Amino acid sequence: MSGASYRLLSFDDLNGWAADNHQAALDVFLTSSDQLSDPVWADVCMAARTTHTARAFFETQFLPVLVEDGTPMLFTGYFEPELKGARQQSDAYPYPIYAVPDDLTPDRPYLTRRQIEEGRPLAGKGLEIAWLADPVDVFFLQVQGSGRIRMSDGSPTRVGFAAKNGHPYQSVGKMLIARGIMTPAEVSADMIRAWVSDNPDQGRALLWENESYVFFSEINDLPDSHGPIGAMGRPVSAGRSIAVDPDFTPLGAPVWIEKLGNAPLSRLMIAQDTGSAIKGAQRADIFFGTGDQAGQQAGQINDPGRMILLLPKALAHQIVTKS
Repeated sequence: MSGASYRLLSFDDLNGWAADNHQAALDVFLTSSDQLSDPVWADVCMAARTTHTARAFFETQFLPVLVEDGTPMLFTGYFEPELKGARQQSDAYPYPIYAVPDDLTPDRPYLTRRQIEEGRPLAGKGLEIAWLADPVDVFFLQVQGSGRIRMSDGSPTRVGFAAKNGHPYQSVGKMLIARGIMTPAEVSADMIRAWVSDNPDQGRALLWENESYVFFSEINDLPDSHGPIGAMGRPVSAGRSIAVDPDFTPLGAPVWIEKLGNAPLSRLMIAQDTGSAIKGAQRADIFFGTGDQAGQQAGQINDPGRMILLLPKALAHQIVTKS
Protein backbone atom coordinates (compact mmCIF):
# COMPACT_ATOMS: atom_id res chain seq x y z
CA MET A 1 0.00 0.00 0.00
CA SER A 2 2.95 2.34 -0.52
CA GLY A 3 2.18 5.79 -1.91
CA ALA A 4 -1.33 5.84 -0.48
CA SER A 5 -2.97 8.03 2.14
CA TYR A 6 -5.48 6.79 4.72
CA ARG A 7 -8.24 8.76 6.41
CA LEU A 8 -10.56 7.40 9.06
CA LEU A 9 -14.25 8.16 8.49
CA SER A 10 -17.44 7.38 10.41
CA PHE A 11 -20.45 5.46 9.15
CA ASP A 12 -22.36 8.76 9.20
CA ASP A 13 -19.98 9.93 6.45
CA LEU A 14 -21.18 7.18 4.10
CA ASN A 15 -23.92 8.58 1.88
CA GLY A 16 -26.91 6.24 1.91
CA TRP A 17 -25.46 3.81 4.44
CA ALA A 18 -28.63 3.46 6.55
CA ALA A 19 -30.80 2.67 3.51
CA ASP A 20 -28.71 -0.24 2.17
CA ASN A 21 -29.56 -3.94 2.46
CA HIS A 22 -26.75 -4.90 4.84
CA GLN A 23 -27.94 -8.51 5.06
CA ALA A 24 -27.40 -8.96 1.32
CA ALA A 25 -23.83 -7.73 1.73
CA LEU A 26 -23.26 -9.98 4.75
CA ASP A 27 -24.50 -13.03 2.80
CA VAL A 28 -21.89 -12.33 0.10
CA PHE A 29 -19.17 -11.61 2.68
CA LEU A 30 -19.80 -15.06 4.19
CA THR A 31 -19.26 -16.83 0.84
CA SER A 32 -15.55 -15.97 0.94
CA SER A 33 -14.86 -15.22 4.62
CA ASP A 34 -13.19 -18.62 5.04
CA GLN A 35 -10.45 -17.40 2.68
CA LEU A 36 -9.45 -14.58 5.06
CA SER A 37 -6.58 -16.39 6.75
CA ASP A 38 -4.92 -13.35 8.33
CA PRO A 39 -5.38 -13.59 12.13
CA VAL A 40 -6.57 -9.98 12.28
CA TRP A 41 -9.72 -11.09 10.45
CA ALA A 42 -10.41 -14.20 12.57
CA ASP A 43 -12.66 -12.59 15.18
CA VAL A 44 -14.51 -10.63 12.51
CA CYS A 45 -15.27 -13.76 10.51
CA MET A 46 -16.43 -15.60 13.61
CA ALA A 47 -18.76 -12.73 14.48
CA ALA A 48 -20.11 -12.75 10.91
CA ARG A 49 -21.20 -16.36 11.28
CA THR A 50 -23.08 -15.72 14.53
CA THR A 51 -24.53 -12.23 14.11
CA HIS A 52 -28.28 -11.66 14.04
CA THR A 53 -28.18 -8.06 12.80
CA ALA A 54 -26.16 -7.37 9.66
CA ARG A 55 -25.90 -3.61 10.00
CA ALA A 56 -24.82 -3.87 13.64
CA PHE A 57 -22.19 -6.43 12.63
CA PHE A 58 -20.54 -4.10 10.15
CA GLU A 59 -20.74 -1.09 12.46
CA THR A 60 -19.29 -2.88 15.48
CA GLN A 61 -16.58 -4.88 13.71
CA PHE A 62 -15.29 -2.37 11.13
CA LEU A 63 -14.22 1.21 10.64
CA PRO A 64 -14.52 3.04 7.29
CA VAL A 65 -11.16 4.07 5.81
CA LEU A 66 -10.78 6.26 2.73
CA VAL A 67 -7.71 5.09 0.81
CA GLU A 68 -6.37 7.42 -1.88
CA ASP A 69 -3.31 7.35 -4.12
CA GLY A 70 -3.76 10.61 -6.03
CA THR A 71 -5.76 9.21 -8.95
CA PRO A 72 -9.48 9.98 -9.42
CA MET A 73 -12.07 7.32 -8.71
CA LEU A 74 -13.22 5.26 -11.69
CA PHE A 75 -16.03 2.71 -11.63
CA THR A 76 -16.48 0.32 -14.54
CA GLY A 77 -18.57 -2.84 -14.92
CA TYR A 78 -18.02 -6.42 -15.95
CA PHE A 79 -20.22 -9.45 -16.59
CA GLU A 80 -20.24 -13.10 -17.57
CA PRO A 81 -20.97 -13.36 -21.32
CA GLU A 82 -23.10 -16.09 -22.88
CA LEU A 83 -21.70 -17.19 -26.23
CA LYS A 84 -22.30 -19.76 -28.94
CA GLY A 85 -19.46 -22.13 -29.75
CA ALA A 86 -18.44 -25.60 -30.84
CA ARG A 87 -16.19 -28.42 -29.70
CA GLN A 88 -14.67 -28.77 -33.15
CA GLN A 89 -13.28 -26.17 -35.53
CA SER A 90 -15.41 -25.29 -38.56
CA ASP A 91 -16.00 -22.44 -40.97
CA ALA A 92 -18.72 -21.20 -38.61
CA TYR A 93 -16.50 -21.49 -35.51
CA PRO A 94 -12.86 -20.87 -36.49
CA TYR A 95 -11.47 -19.08 -33.41
CA PRO A 96 -10.18 -21.13 -30.45
CA ILE A 97 -10.00 -20.46 -26.74
CA TYR A 98 -7.14 -22.29 -25.08
CA ALA A 99 -6.32 -24.06 -21.84
CA VAL A 100 -2.99 -23.29 -20.17
CA PRO A 101 0.04 -24.41 -22.23
CA ASP A 102 2.55 -26.70 -20.51
CA ASP A 103 5.43 -24.33 -21.22
CA LEU A 104 3.80 -21.26 -19.65
CA THR A 105 5.66 -20.08 -16.53
CA PRO A 106 4.27 -17.44 -14.14
CA ASP A 107 7.46 -15.37 -13.89
CA ARG A 108 8.28 -15.09 -17.59
CA PRO A 109 6.39 -13.35 -20.44
CA TYR A 110 4.93 -15.85 -22.90
CA LEU A 111 3.89 -15.42 -26.53
CA THR A 112 1.97 -12.23 -27.33
CA ARG A 113 -1.64 -12.15 -28.49
CA ARG A 114 -0.52 -11.63 -32.07
CA GLN A 115 1.97 -14.49 -31.94
CA ILE A 116 -0.66 -16.85 -30.53
CA GLU A 117 -3.39 -15.90 -33.00
CA GLU A 118 -1.42 -15.21 -36.17
CA GLY A 119 0.98 -18.14 -36.16
CA ARG A 120 -1.24 -20.59 -34.25
CA PRO A 121 1.76 -22.16 -32.41
CA LEU A 122 -0.62 -23.83 -29.93
CA ALA A 123 -2.59 -25.68 -32.60
CA GLY A 124 -2.59 -29.46 -32.42
CA LYS A 125 -1.57 -29.60 -28.75
CA GLY A 126 -5.03 -30.50 -27.45
CA LEU A 127 -5.45 -27.15 -25.70
CA GLU A 128 -8.60 -26.02 -27.51
CA ILE A 129 -11.51 -25.89 -25.04
CA ALA A 130 -13.97 -24.51 -27.59
CA TRP A 131 -14.19 -22.67 -30.89
CA LEU A 132 -16.04 -19.36 -31.26
CA ALA A 133 -17.52 -17.55 -34.25
CA ASP A 134 -15.88 -14.16 -33.86
CA PRO A 135 -12.39 -13.00 -32.81
CA VAL A 136 -14.05 -10.20 -30.83
CA ASP A 137 -15.93 -12.86 -28.84
CA VAL A 138 -12.59 -14.37 -27.89
CA PHE A 139 -11.18 -10.96 -27.02
CA PHE A 140 -14.06 -9.88 -24.78
CA LEU A 141 -14.30 -13.29 -23.15
CA GLN A 142 -10.70 -12.74 -22.10
CA VAL A 143 -11.44 -9.21 -20.90
CA GLN A 144 -14.33 -10.47 -18.75
CA GLY A 145 -12.34 -13.47 -17.56
CA SER A 146 -15.20 -16.00 -17.59
CA GLY A 147 -18.19 -17.04 -19.65
CA ARG A 148 -20.85 -19.57 -20.52
CA ILE A 149 -20.72 -21.26 -23.92
CA ARG A 150 -23.61 -23.07 -25.57
CA MET A 151 -22.10 -25.62 -27.93
CA SER A 152 -23.50 -26.31 -31.39
CA ASP A 153 -24.66 -29.74 -30.18
CA GLY A 154 -26.72 -28.06 -27.45
CA SER A 155 -24.41 -28.88 -24.56
CA PRO A 156 -23.40 -26.06 -22.20
CA THR A 157 -20.06 -25.38 -20.55
CA ARG A 158 -18.54 -22.64 -18.42
CA VAL A 159 -15.00 -21.38 -18.59
CA GLY A 160 -13.02 -19.36 -16.09
CA PHE A 161 -9.70 -17.55 -15.93
CA ALA A 162 -6.77 -19.95 -15.51
CA ALA A 163 -3.65 -17.94 -16.40
CA LYS A 164 -2.35 -15.12 -18.59
CA ASN A 165 0.69 -14.66 -20.76
CA GLY A 166 2.49 -12.10 -18.63
CA HIS A 167 2.17 -9.13 -20.99
CA PRO A 168 0.53 -5.88 -19.81
CA TYR A 169 -3.11 -5.18 -20.56
CA GLN A 170 -3.82 -2.32 -22.97
CA SER A 171 -7.32 -0.86 -23.25
CA VAL A 172 -8.66 -1.02 -26.80
CA GLY A 173 -11.21 1.64 -25.91
CA LYS A 174 -8.49 4.06 -24.83
CA MET A 175 -6.57 3.39 -28.04
CA LEU A 176 -9.64 4.20 -30.15
CA ILE A 177 -10.13 7.43 -28.21
CA ALA A 178 -6.46 8.42 -28.53
CA ARG A 179 -6.66 7.97 -32.31
CA GLY A 180 -9.80 10.06 -32.62
CA ILE A 181 -11.86 7.12 -33.90
CA MET A 182 -14.33 7.33 -31.00
CA THR A 183 -15.11 9.76 -28.23
CA PRO A 184 -15.16 8.66 -24.57
CA ALA A 185 -18.97 8.81 -24.66
CA GLU A 186 -19.10 6.49 -27.69
CA VAL A 187 -16.76 3.75 -26.50
CA SER A 188 -18.54 0.53 -25.52
CA ALA A 189 -18.21 -3.17 -26.21
CA ASP A 190 -20.88 -2.94 -28.93
CA MET A 191 -19.15 0.01 -30.62
CA ILE A 192 -15.76 -1.74 -30.54
CA ARG A 193 -17.32 -4.90 -31.95
CA ALA A 194 -18.99 -2.96 -34.76
CA TRP A 195 -15.80 -1.08 -35.63
CA VAL A 196 -13.70 -4.25 -35.75
CA SER A 197 -16.37 -5.91 -37.93
CA ASP A 198 -16.44 -2.95 -40.32
CA ASN A 199 -12.63 -2.71 -40.41
CA PRO A 200 -11.47 -6.34 -40.16
CA ASP A 201 -7.77 -5.83 -40.96
CA GLN A 202 -7.37 -2.69 -38.86
CA GLY A 203 -9.56 -4.21 -36.19
CA ARG A 204 -7.50 -7.37 -35.81
CA ALA A 205 -4.32 -5.28 -35.69
CA LEU A 206 -5.90 -3.12 -32.99
CA LEU A 207 -6.78 -6.14 -30.86
CA TRP A 208 -3.22 -7.41 -31.24
CA GLU A 209 -1.91 -4.18 -29.70
CA ASN A 210 -3.27 -5.50 -26.42
CA GLU A 211 -0.56 -8.13 -26.05
CA SER A 212 -2.17 -9.63 -22.92
CA TYR A 213 -3.76 -13.03 -23.53
CA VAL A 214 -5.88 -15.13 -21.15
CA PHE A 215 -6.04 -18.91 -20.91
CA PHE A 216 -9.08 -20.69 -19.48
CA SER A 217 -10.13 -23.78 -17.61
CA GLU A 218 -13.44 -25.55 -18.05
CA ILE A 219 -15.76 -25.38 -15.03
CA ASN A 220 -18.65 -27.85 -15.00
CA ASP A 221 -19.35 -28.29 -11.28
CA LEU A 222 -20.77 -24.79 -10.69
CA PRO A 223 -24.57 -24.46 -10.41
CA ASP A 224 -26.22 -22.29 -13.06
CA SER A 225 -27.54 -20.02 -10.31
CA HIS A 226 -24.01 -19.13 -9.19
CA GLY A 227 -21.87 -16.40 -10.71
CA PRO A 228 -18.41 -17.12 -12.11
CA ILE A 229 -15.45 -17.90 -9.88
CA GLY A 230 -13.56 -14.81 -8.73
CA ALA A 231 -10.00 -14.33 -7.57
CA MET A 232 -10.85 -15.74 -4.12
CA GLY A 233 -11.94 -19.06 -5.59
CA ARG A 234 -15.60 -18.38 -4.78
CA PRO A 235 -18.51 -17.36 -7.04
CA VAL A 236 -19.02 -13.61 -7.38
CA SER A 237 -22.49 -12.12 -6.88
CA ALA A 238 -24.28 -9.71 -9.21
CA GLY A 239 -24.58 -6.25 -7.70
CA ARG A 240 -22.57 -7.11 -4.57
CA SER A 241 -19.11 -8.20 -5.79
CA ILE A 242 -16.41 -5.91 -7.13
CA ALA A 243 -12.98 -6.40 -8.65
CA VAL A 244 -10.29 -4.29 -6.99
CA ASP A 245 -6.55 -3.72 -6.87
CA PRO A 246 -5.34 -6.01 -4.04
CA ASP A 247 -2.30 -3.78 -3.53
CA PHE A 248 -4.71 -1.33 -1.87
CA THR A 249 -7.88 -3.29 -1.06
CA PRO A 250 -7.66 -6.69 0.68
CA LEU A 251 -9.61 -9.39 -1.10
CA GLY A 252 -12.63 -10.38 0.97
CA ALA A 253 -13.01 -6.95 2.57
CA PRO A 254 -16.30 -5.04 2.57
CA VAL A 255 -16.16 -1.86 0.47
CA TRP A 256 -18.70 0.96 0.48
CA ILE A 257 -19.13 2.47 -2.98
CA GLU A 258 -20.71 5.75 -4.00
CA LYS A 259 -20.93 5.67 -7.78
CA LEU A 260 -22.05 8.83 -9.54
CA GLY A 261 -23.07 9.15 -13.20
CA ASN A 262 -26.36 8.38 -14.93
CA ALA A 263 -27.31 5.58 -12.54
CA PRO A 264 -25.98 6.58 -9.10
CA LEU A 265 -25.35 3.69 -6.75
CA SER A 266 -24.51 3.69 -3.05
CA ARG A 267 -24.04 0.15 -1.79
CA LEU A 268 -21.94 -2.13 0.39
CA MET A 269 -19.93 -4.44 -1.84
CA ILE A 270 -17.42 -7.23 -1.19
CA ALA A 271 -14.01 -7.18 -2.86
CA GLN A 272 -13.87 -10.68 -4.33
CA ASP A 273 -12.12 -10.31 -7.68
CA THR A 274 -9.25 -8.64 -9.53
CA GLY A 275 -8.60 -7.58 -13.11
CA SER A 276 -5.69 -6.60 -15.33
CA ALA A 277 -7.13 -3.11 -15.85
CA ILE A 278 -8.11 -2.57 -12.21
CA LYS A 279 -5.20 -0.61 -10.78
CA GLY A 280 -5.21 1.97 -8.00
CA ALA A 281 -6.73 2.70 -4.61
CA GLN A 282 -9.84 4.32 -6.09
CA ARG A 283 -10.66 1.81 -8.82
CA ALA A 284 -13.41 -0.80 -8.91
CA ASP A 285 -15.13 -3.04 -11.46
CA ILE A 286 -18.73 -3.88 -10.52
CA PHE A 287 -20.02 -7.36 -11.40
CA PHE A 288 -23.44 -7.10 -13.06
CA GLY A 289 -24.31 -10.75 -13.66
CA THR A 290 -24.66 -13.07 -16.66
CA GLY A 291 -25.90 -12.55 -20.20
CA ASP A 292 -26.67 -9.74 -22.63
CA GLN A 293 -28.68 -7.57 -20.26
CA ALA A 294 -25.91 -7.66 -17.67
CA GLY A 295 -23.46 -6.86 -20.46
CA GLN A 296 -25.50 -3.83 -21.52
CA GLN A 297 -25.53 -2.56 -17.94
CA ALA A 298 -21.83 -3.19 -17.39
CA GLY A 299 -20.90 -1.53 -20.67
CA GLN A 300 -22.54 1.74 -19.66
CA ILE A 301 -20.49 2.16 -16.48
CA ASN A 302 -17.58 4.59 -16.68
CA ASP A 303 -18.27 6.81 -13.70
CA PRO A 304 -16.61 8.83 -10.95
CA GLY A 305 -17.42 8.67 -7.25
CA ARG A 306 -15.57 7.24 -4.28
CA MET A 307 -15.04 3.94 -2.50
CA ILE A 308 -14.40 3.48 1.21
CA LEU A 309 -12.71 0.40 2.59
CA LEU A 310 -14.14 -1.24 5.73
CA LEU A 311 -11.36 -2.68 7.88
CA PRO A 312 -11.40 -4.48 11.23
CA LYS A 313 -11.08 -1.79 13.91
CA ALA A 314 -7.61 -2.72 15.13
CA LEU A 315 -6.25 -2.89 11.58
CA ALA A 316 -7.90 0.40 10.63
CA HIS A 317 -6.34 2.24 13.57
CA GLN A 318 -2.95 0.64 12.86
CA ILE A 319 -2.91 1.63 9.18
CA VAL A 320 -4.19 5.17 9.74
CA THR A 321 -1.69 5.76 12.56
CA LYS A 322 1.24 4.57 10.43
CA SER A 323 0.25 6.82 7.55
